[in-house]
Amino acid sequence: MIFLQRFILIGSVFSLTACSSMYYGGLEKIGIPKREVMVYRVEKARDTQEETKEQFKSALEQFTVLTNFKGGDLEATYNKLNSEYEDSVRKAEEVRKRINDIEDVSGALFSEWESELSQYSNASLKRSSQQKLTATKAHYKQLITAMKRAEAKMEPVLSVFKDQVLYLKHNLNAQAIASLKGQLGLVQSDVSALIAAMEKSIHEANAFIKTIDRQ
Repeated sequence: MIFLQRFILIGSVFSLTACSSMYYGGLEKIGIPKREVMVYRVEKARDTQEETKEQFKSALEQFTVLTNFKGGDLEATYNKLNSEYEDSVRKAEEVRKRINDIEDVSGALFSEWESELSQYSNASLKRSSQQKLTATKAHYKQLITAMKRAEAKMEPVLSVFKDQVLYLKHNLNAQAIASLKGQLGLVQSDVSALIAAMEKSIHEANAFIKTIDRQ
């Protein structure tokens, strides 16, 4: 919590600049190294993916409810689906931002780490640091690959949801709903694949955090 408060404080100070080096330099001046920033951003990305996973589940549930519509207020049911779709779009955008934030700080961290290897006079310490850097980069590659794989699976799902929402908007009747039932299996399959990819990504995030914390 203390770190979070300090992070938000310094973030507000540097929010008007696009210069990452100044931003990270400012954080380090108040005792927050790039490593901590990276862990924080991985944690935020993990939490956002968890929230996004639940949001896509909710959207699928609403789509299922709509395809099983038996009567009542059709417009209200459509509005709920549209709202779920829009919430899913927002969460997908947040996931992309979180991944970009991780890539930004990781680039700064690894670049600094590599440049500082040349400053060692002790060969043993230099070798140890190089080994830790190599291991950290390998774990990071697994993490970012998993996150991007999950991210890539969001767009096909959103595309299908968007098509259904648009179709219903212009054909709000029982016949239109009947035509959507044939899409339910595809949507369920895509969402299941997305959820599985996100769970893998969340697992990789937790593993990466543990690796960093042990160093």
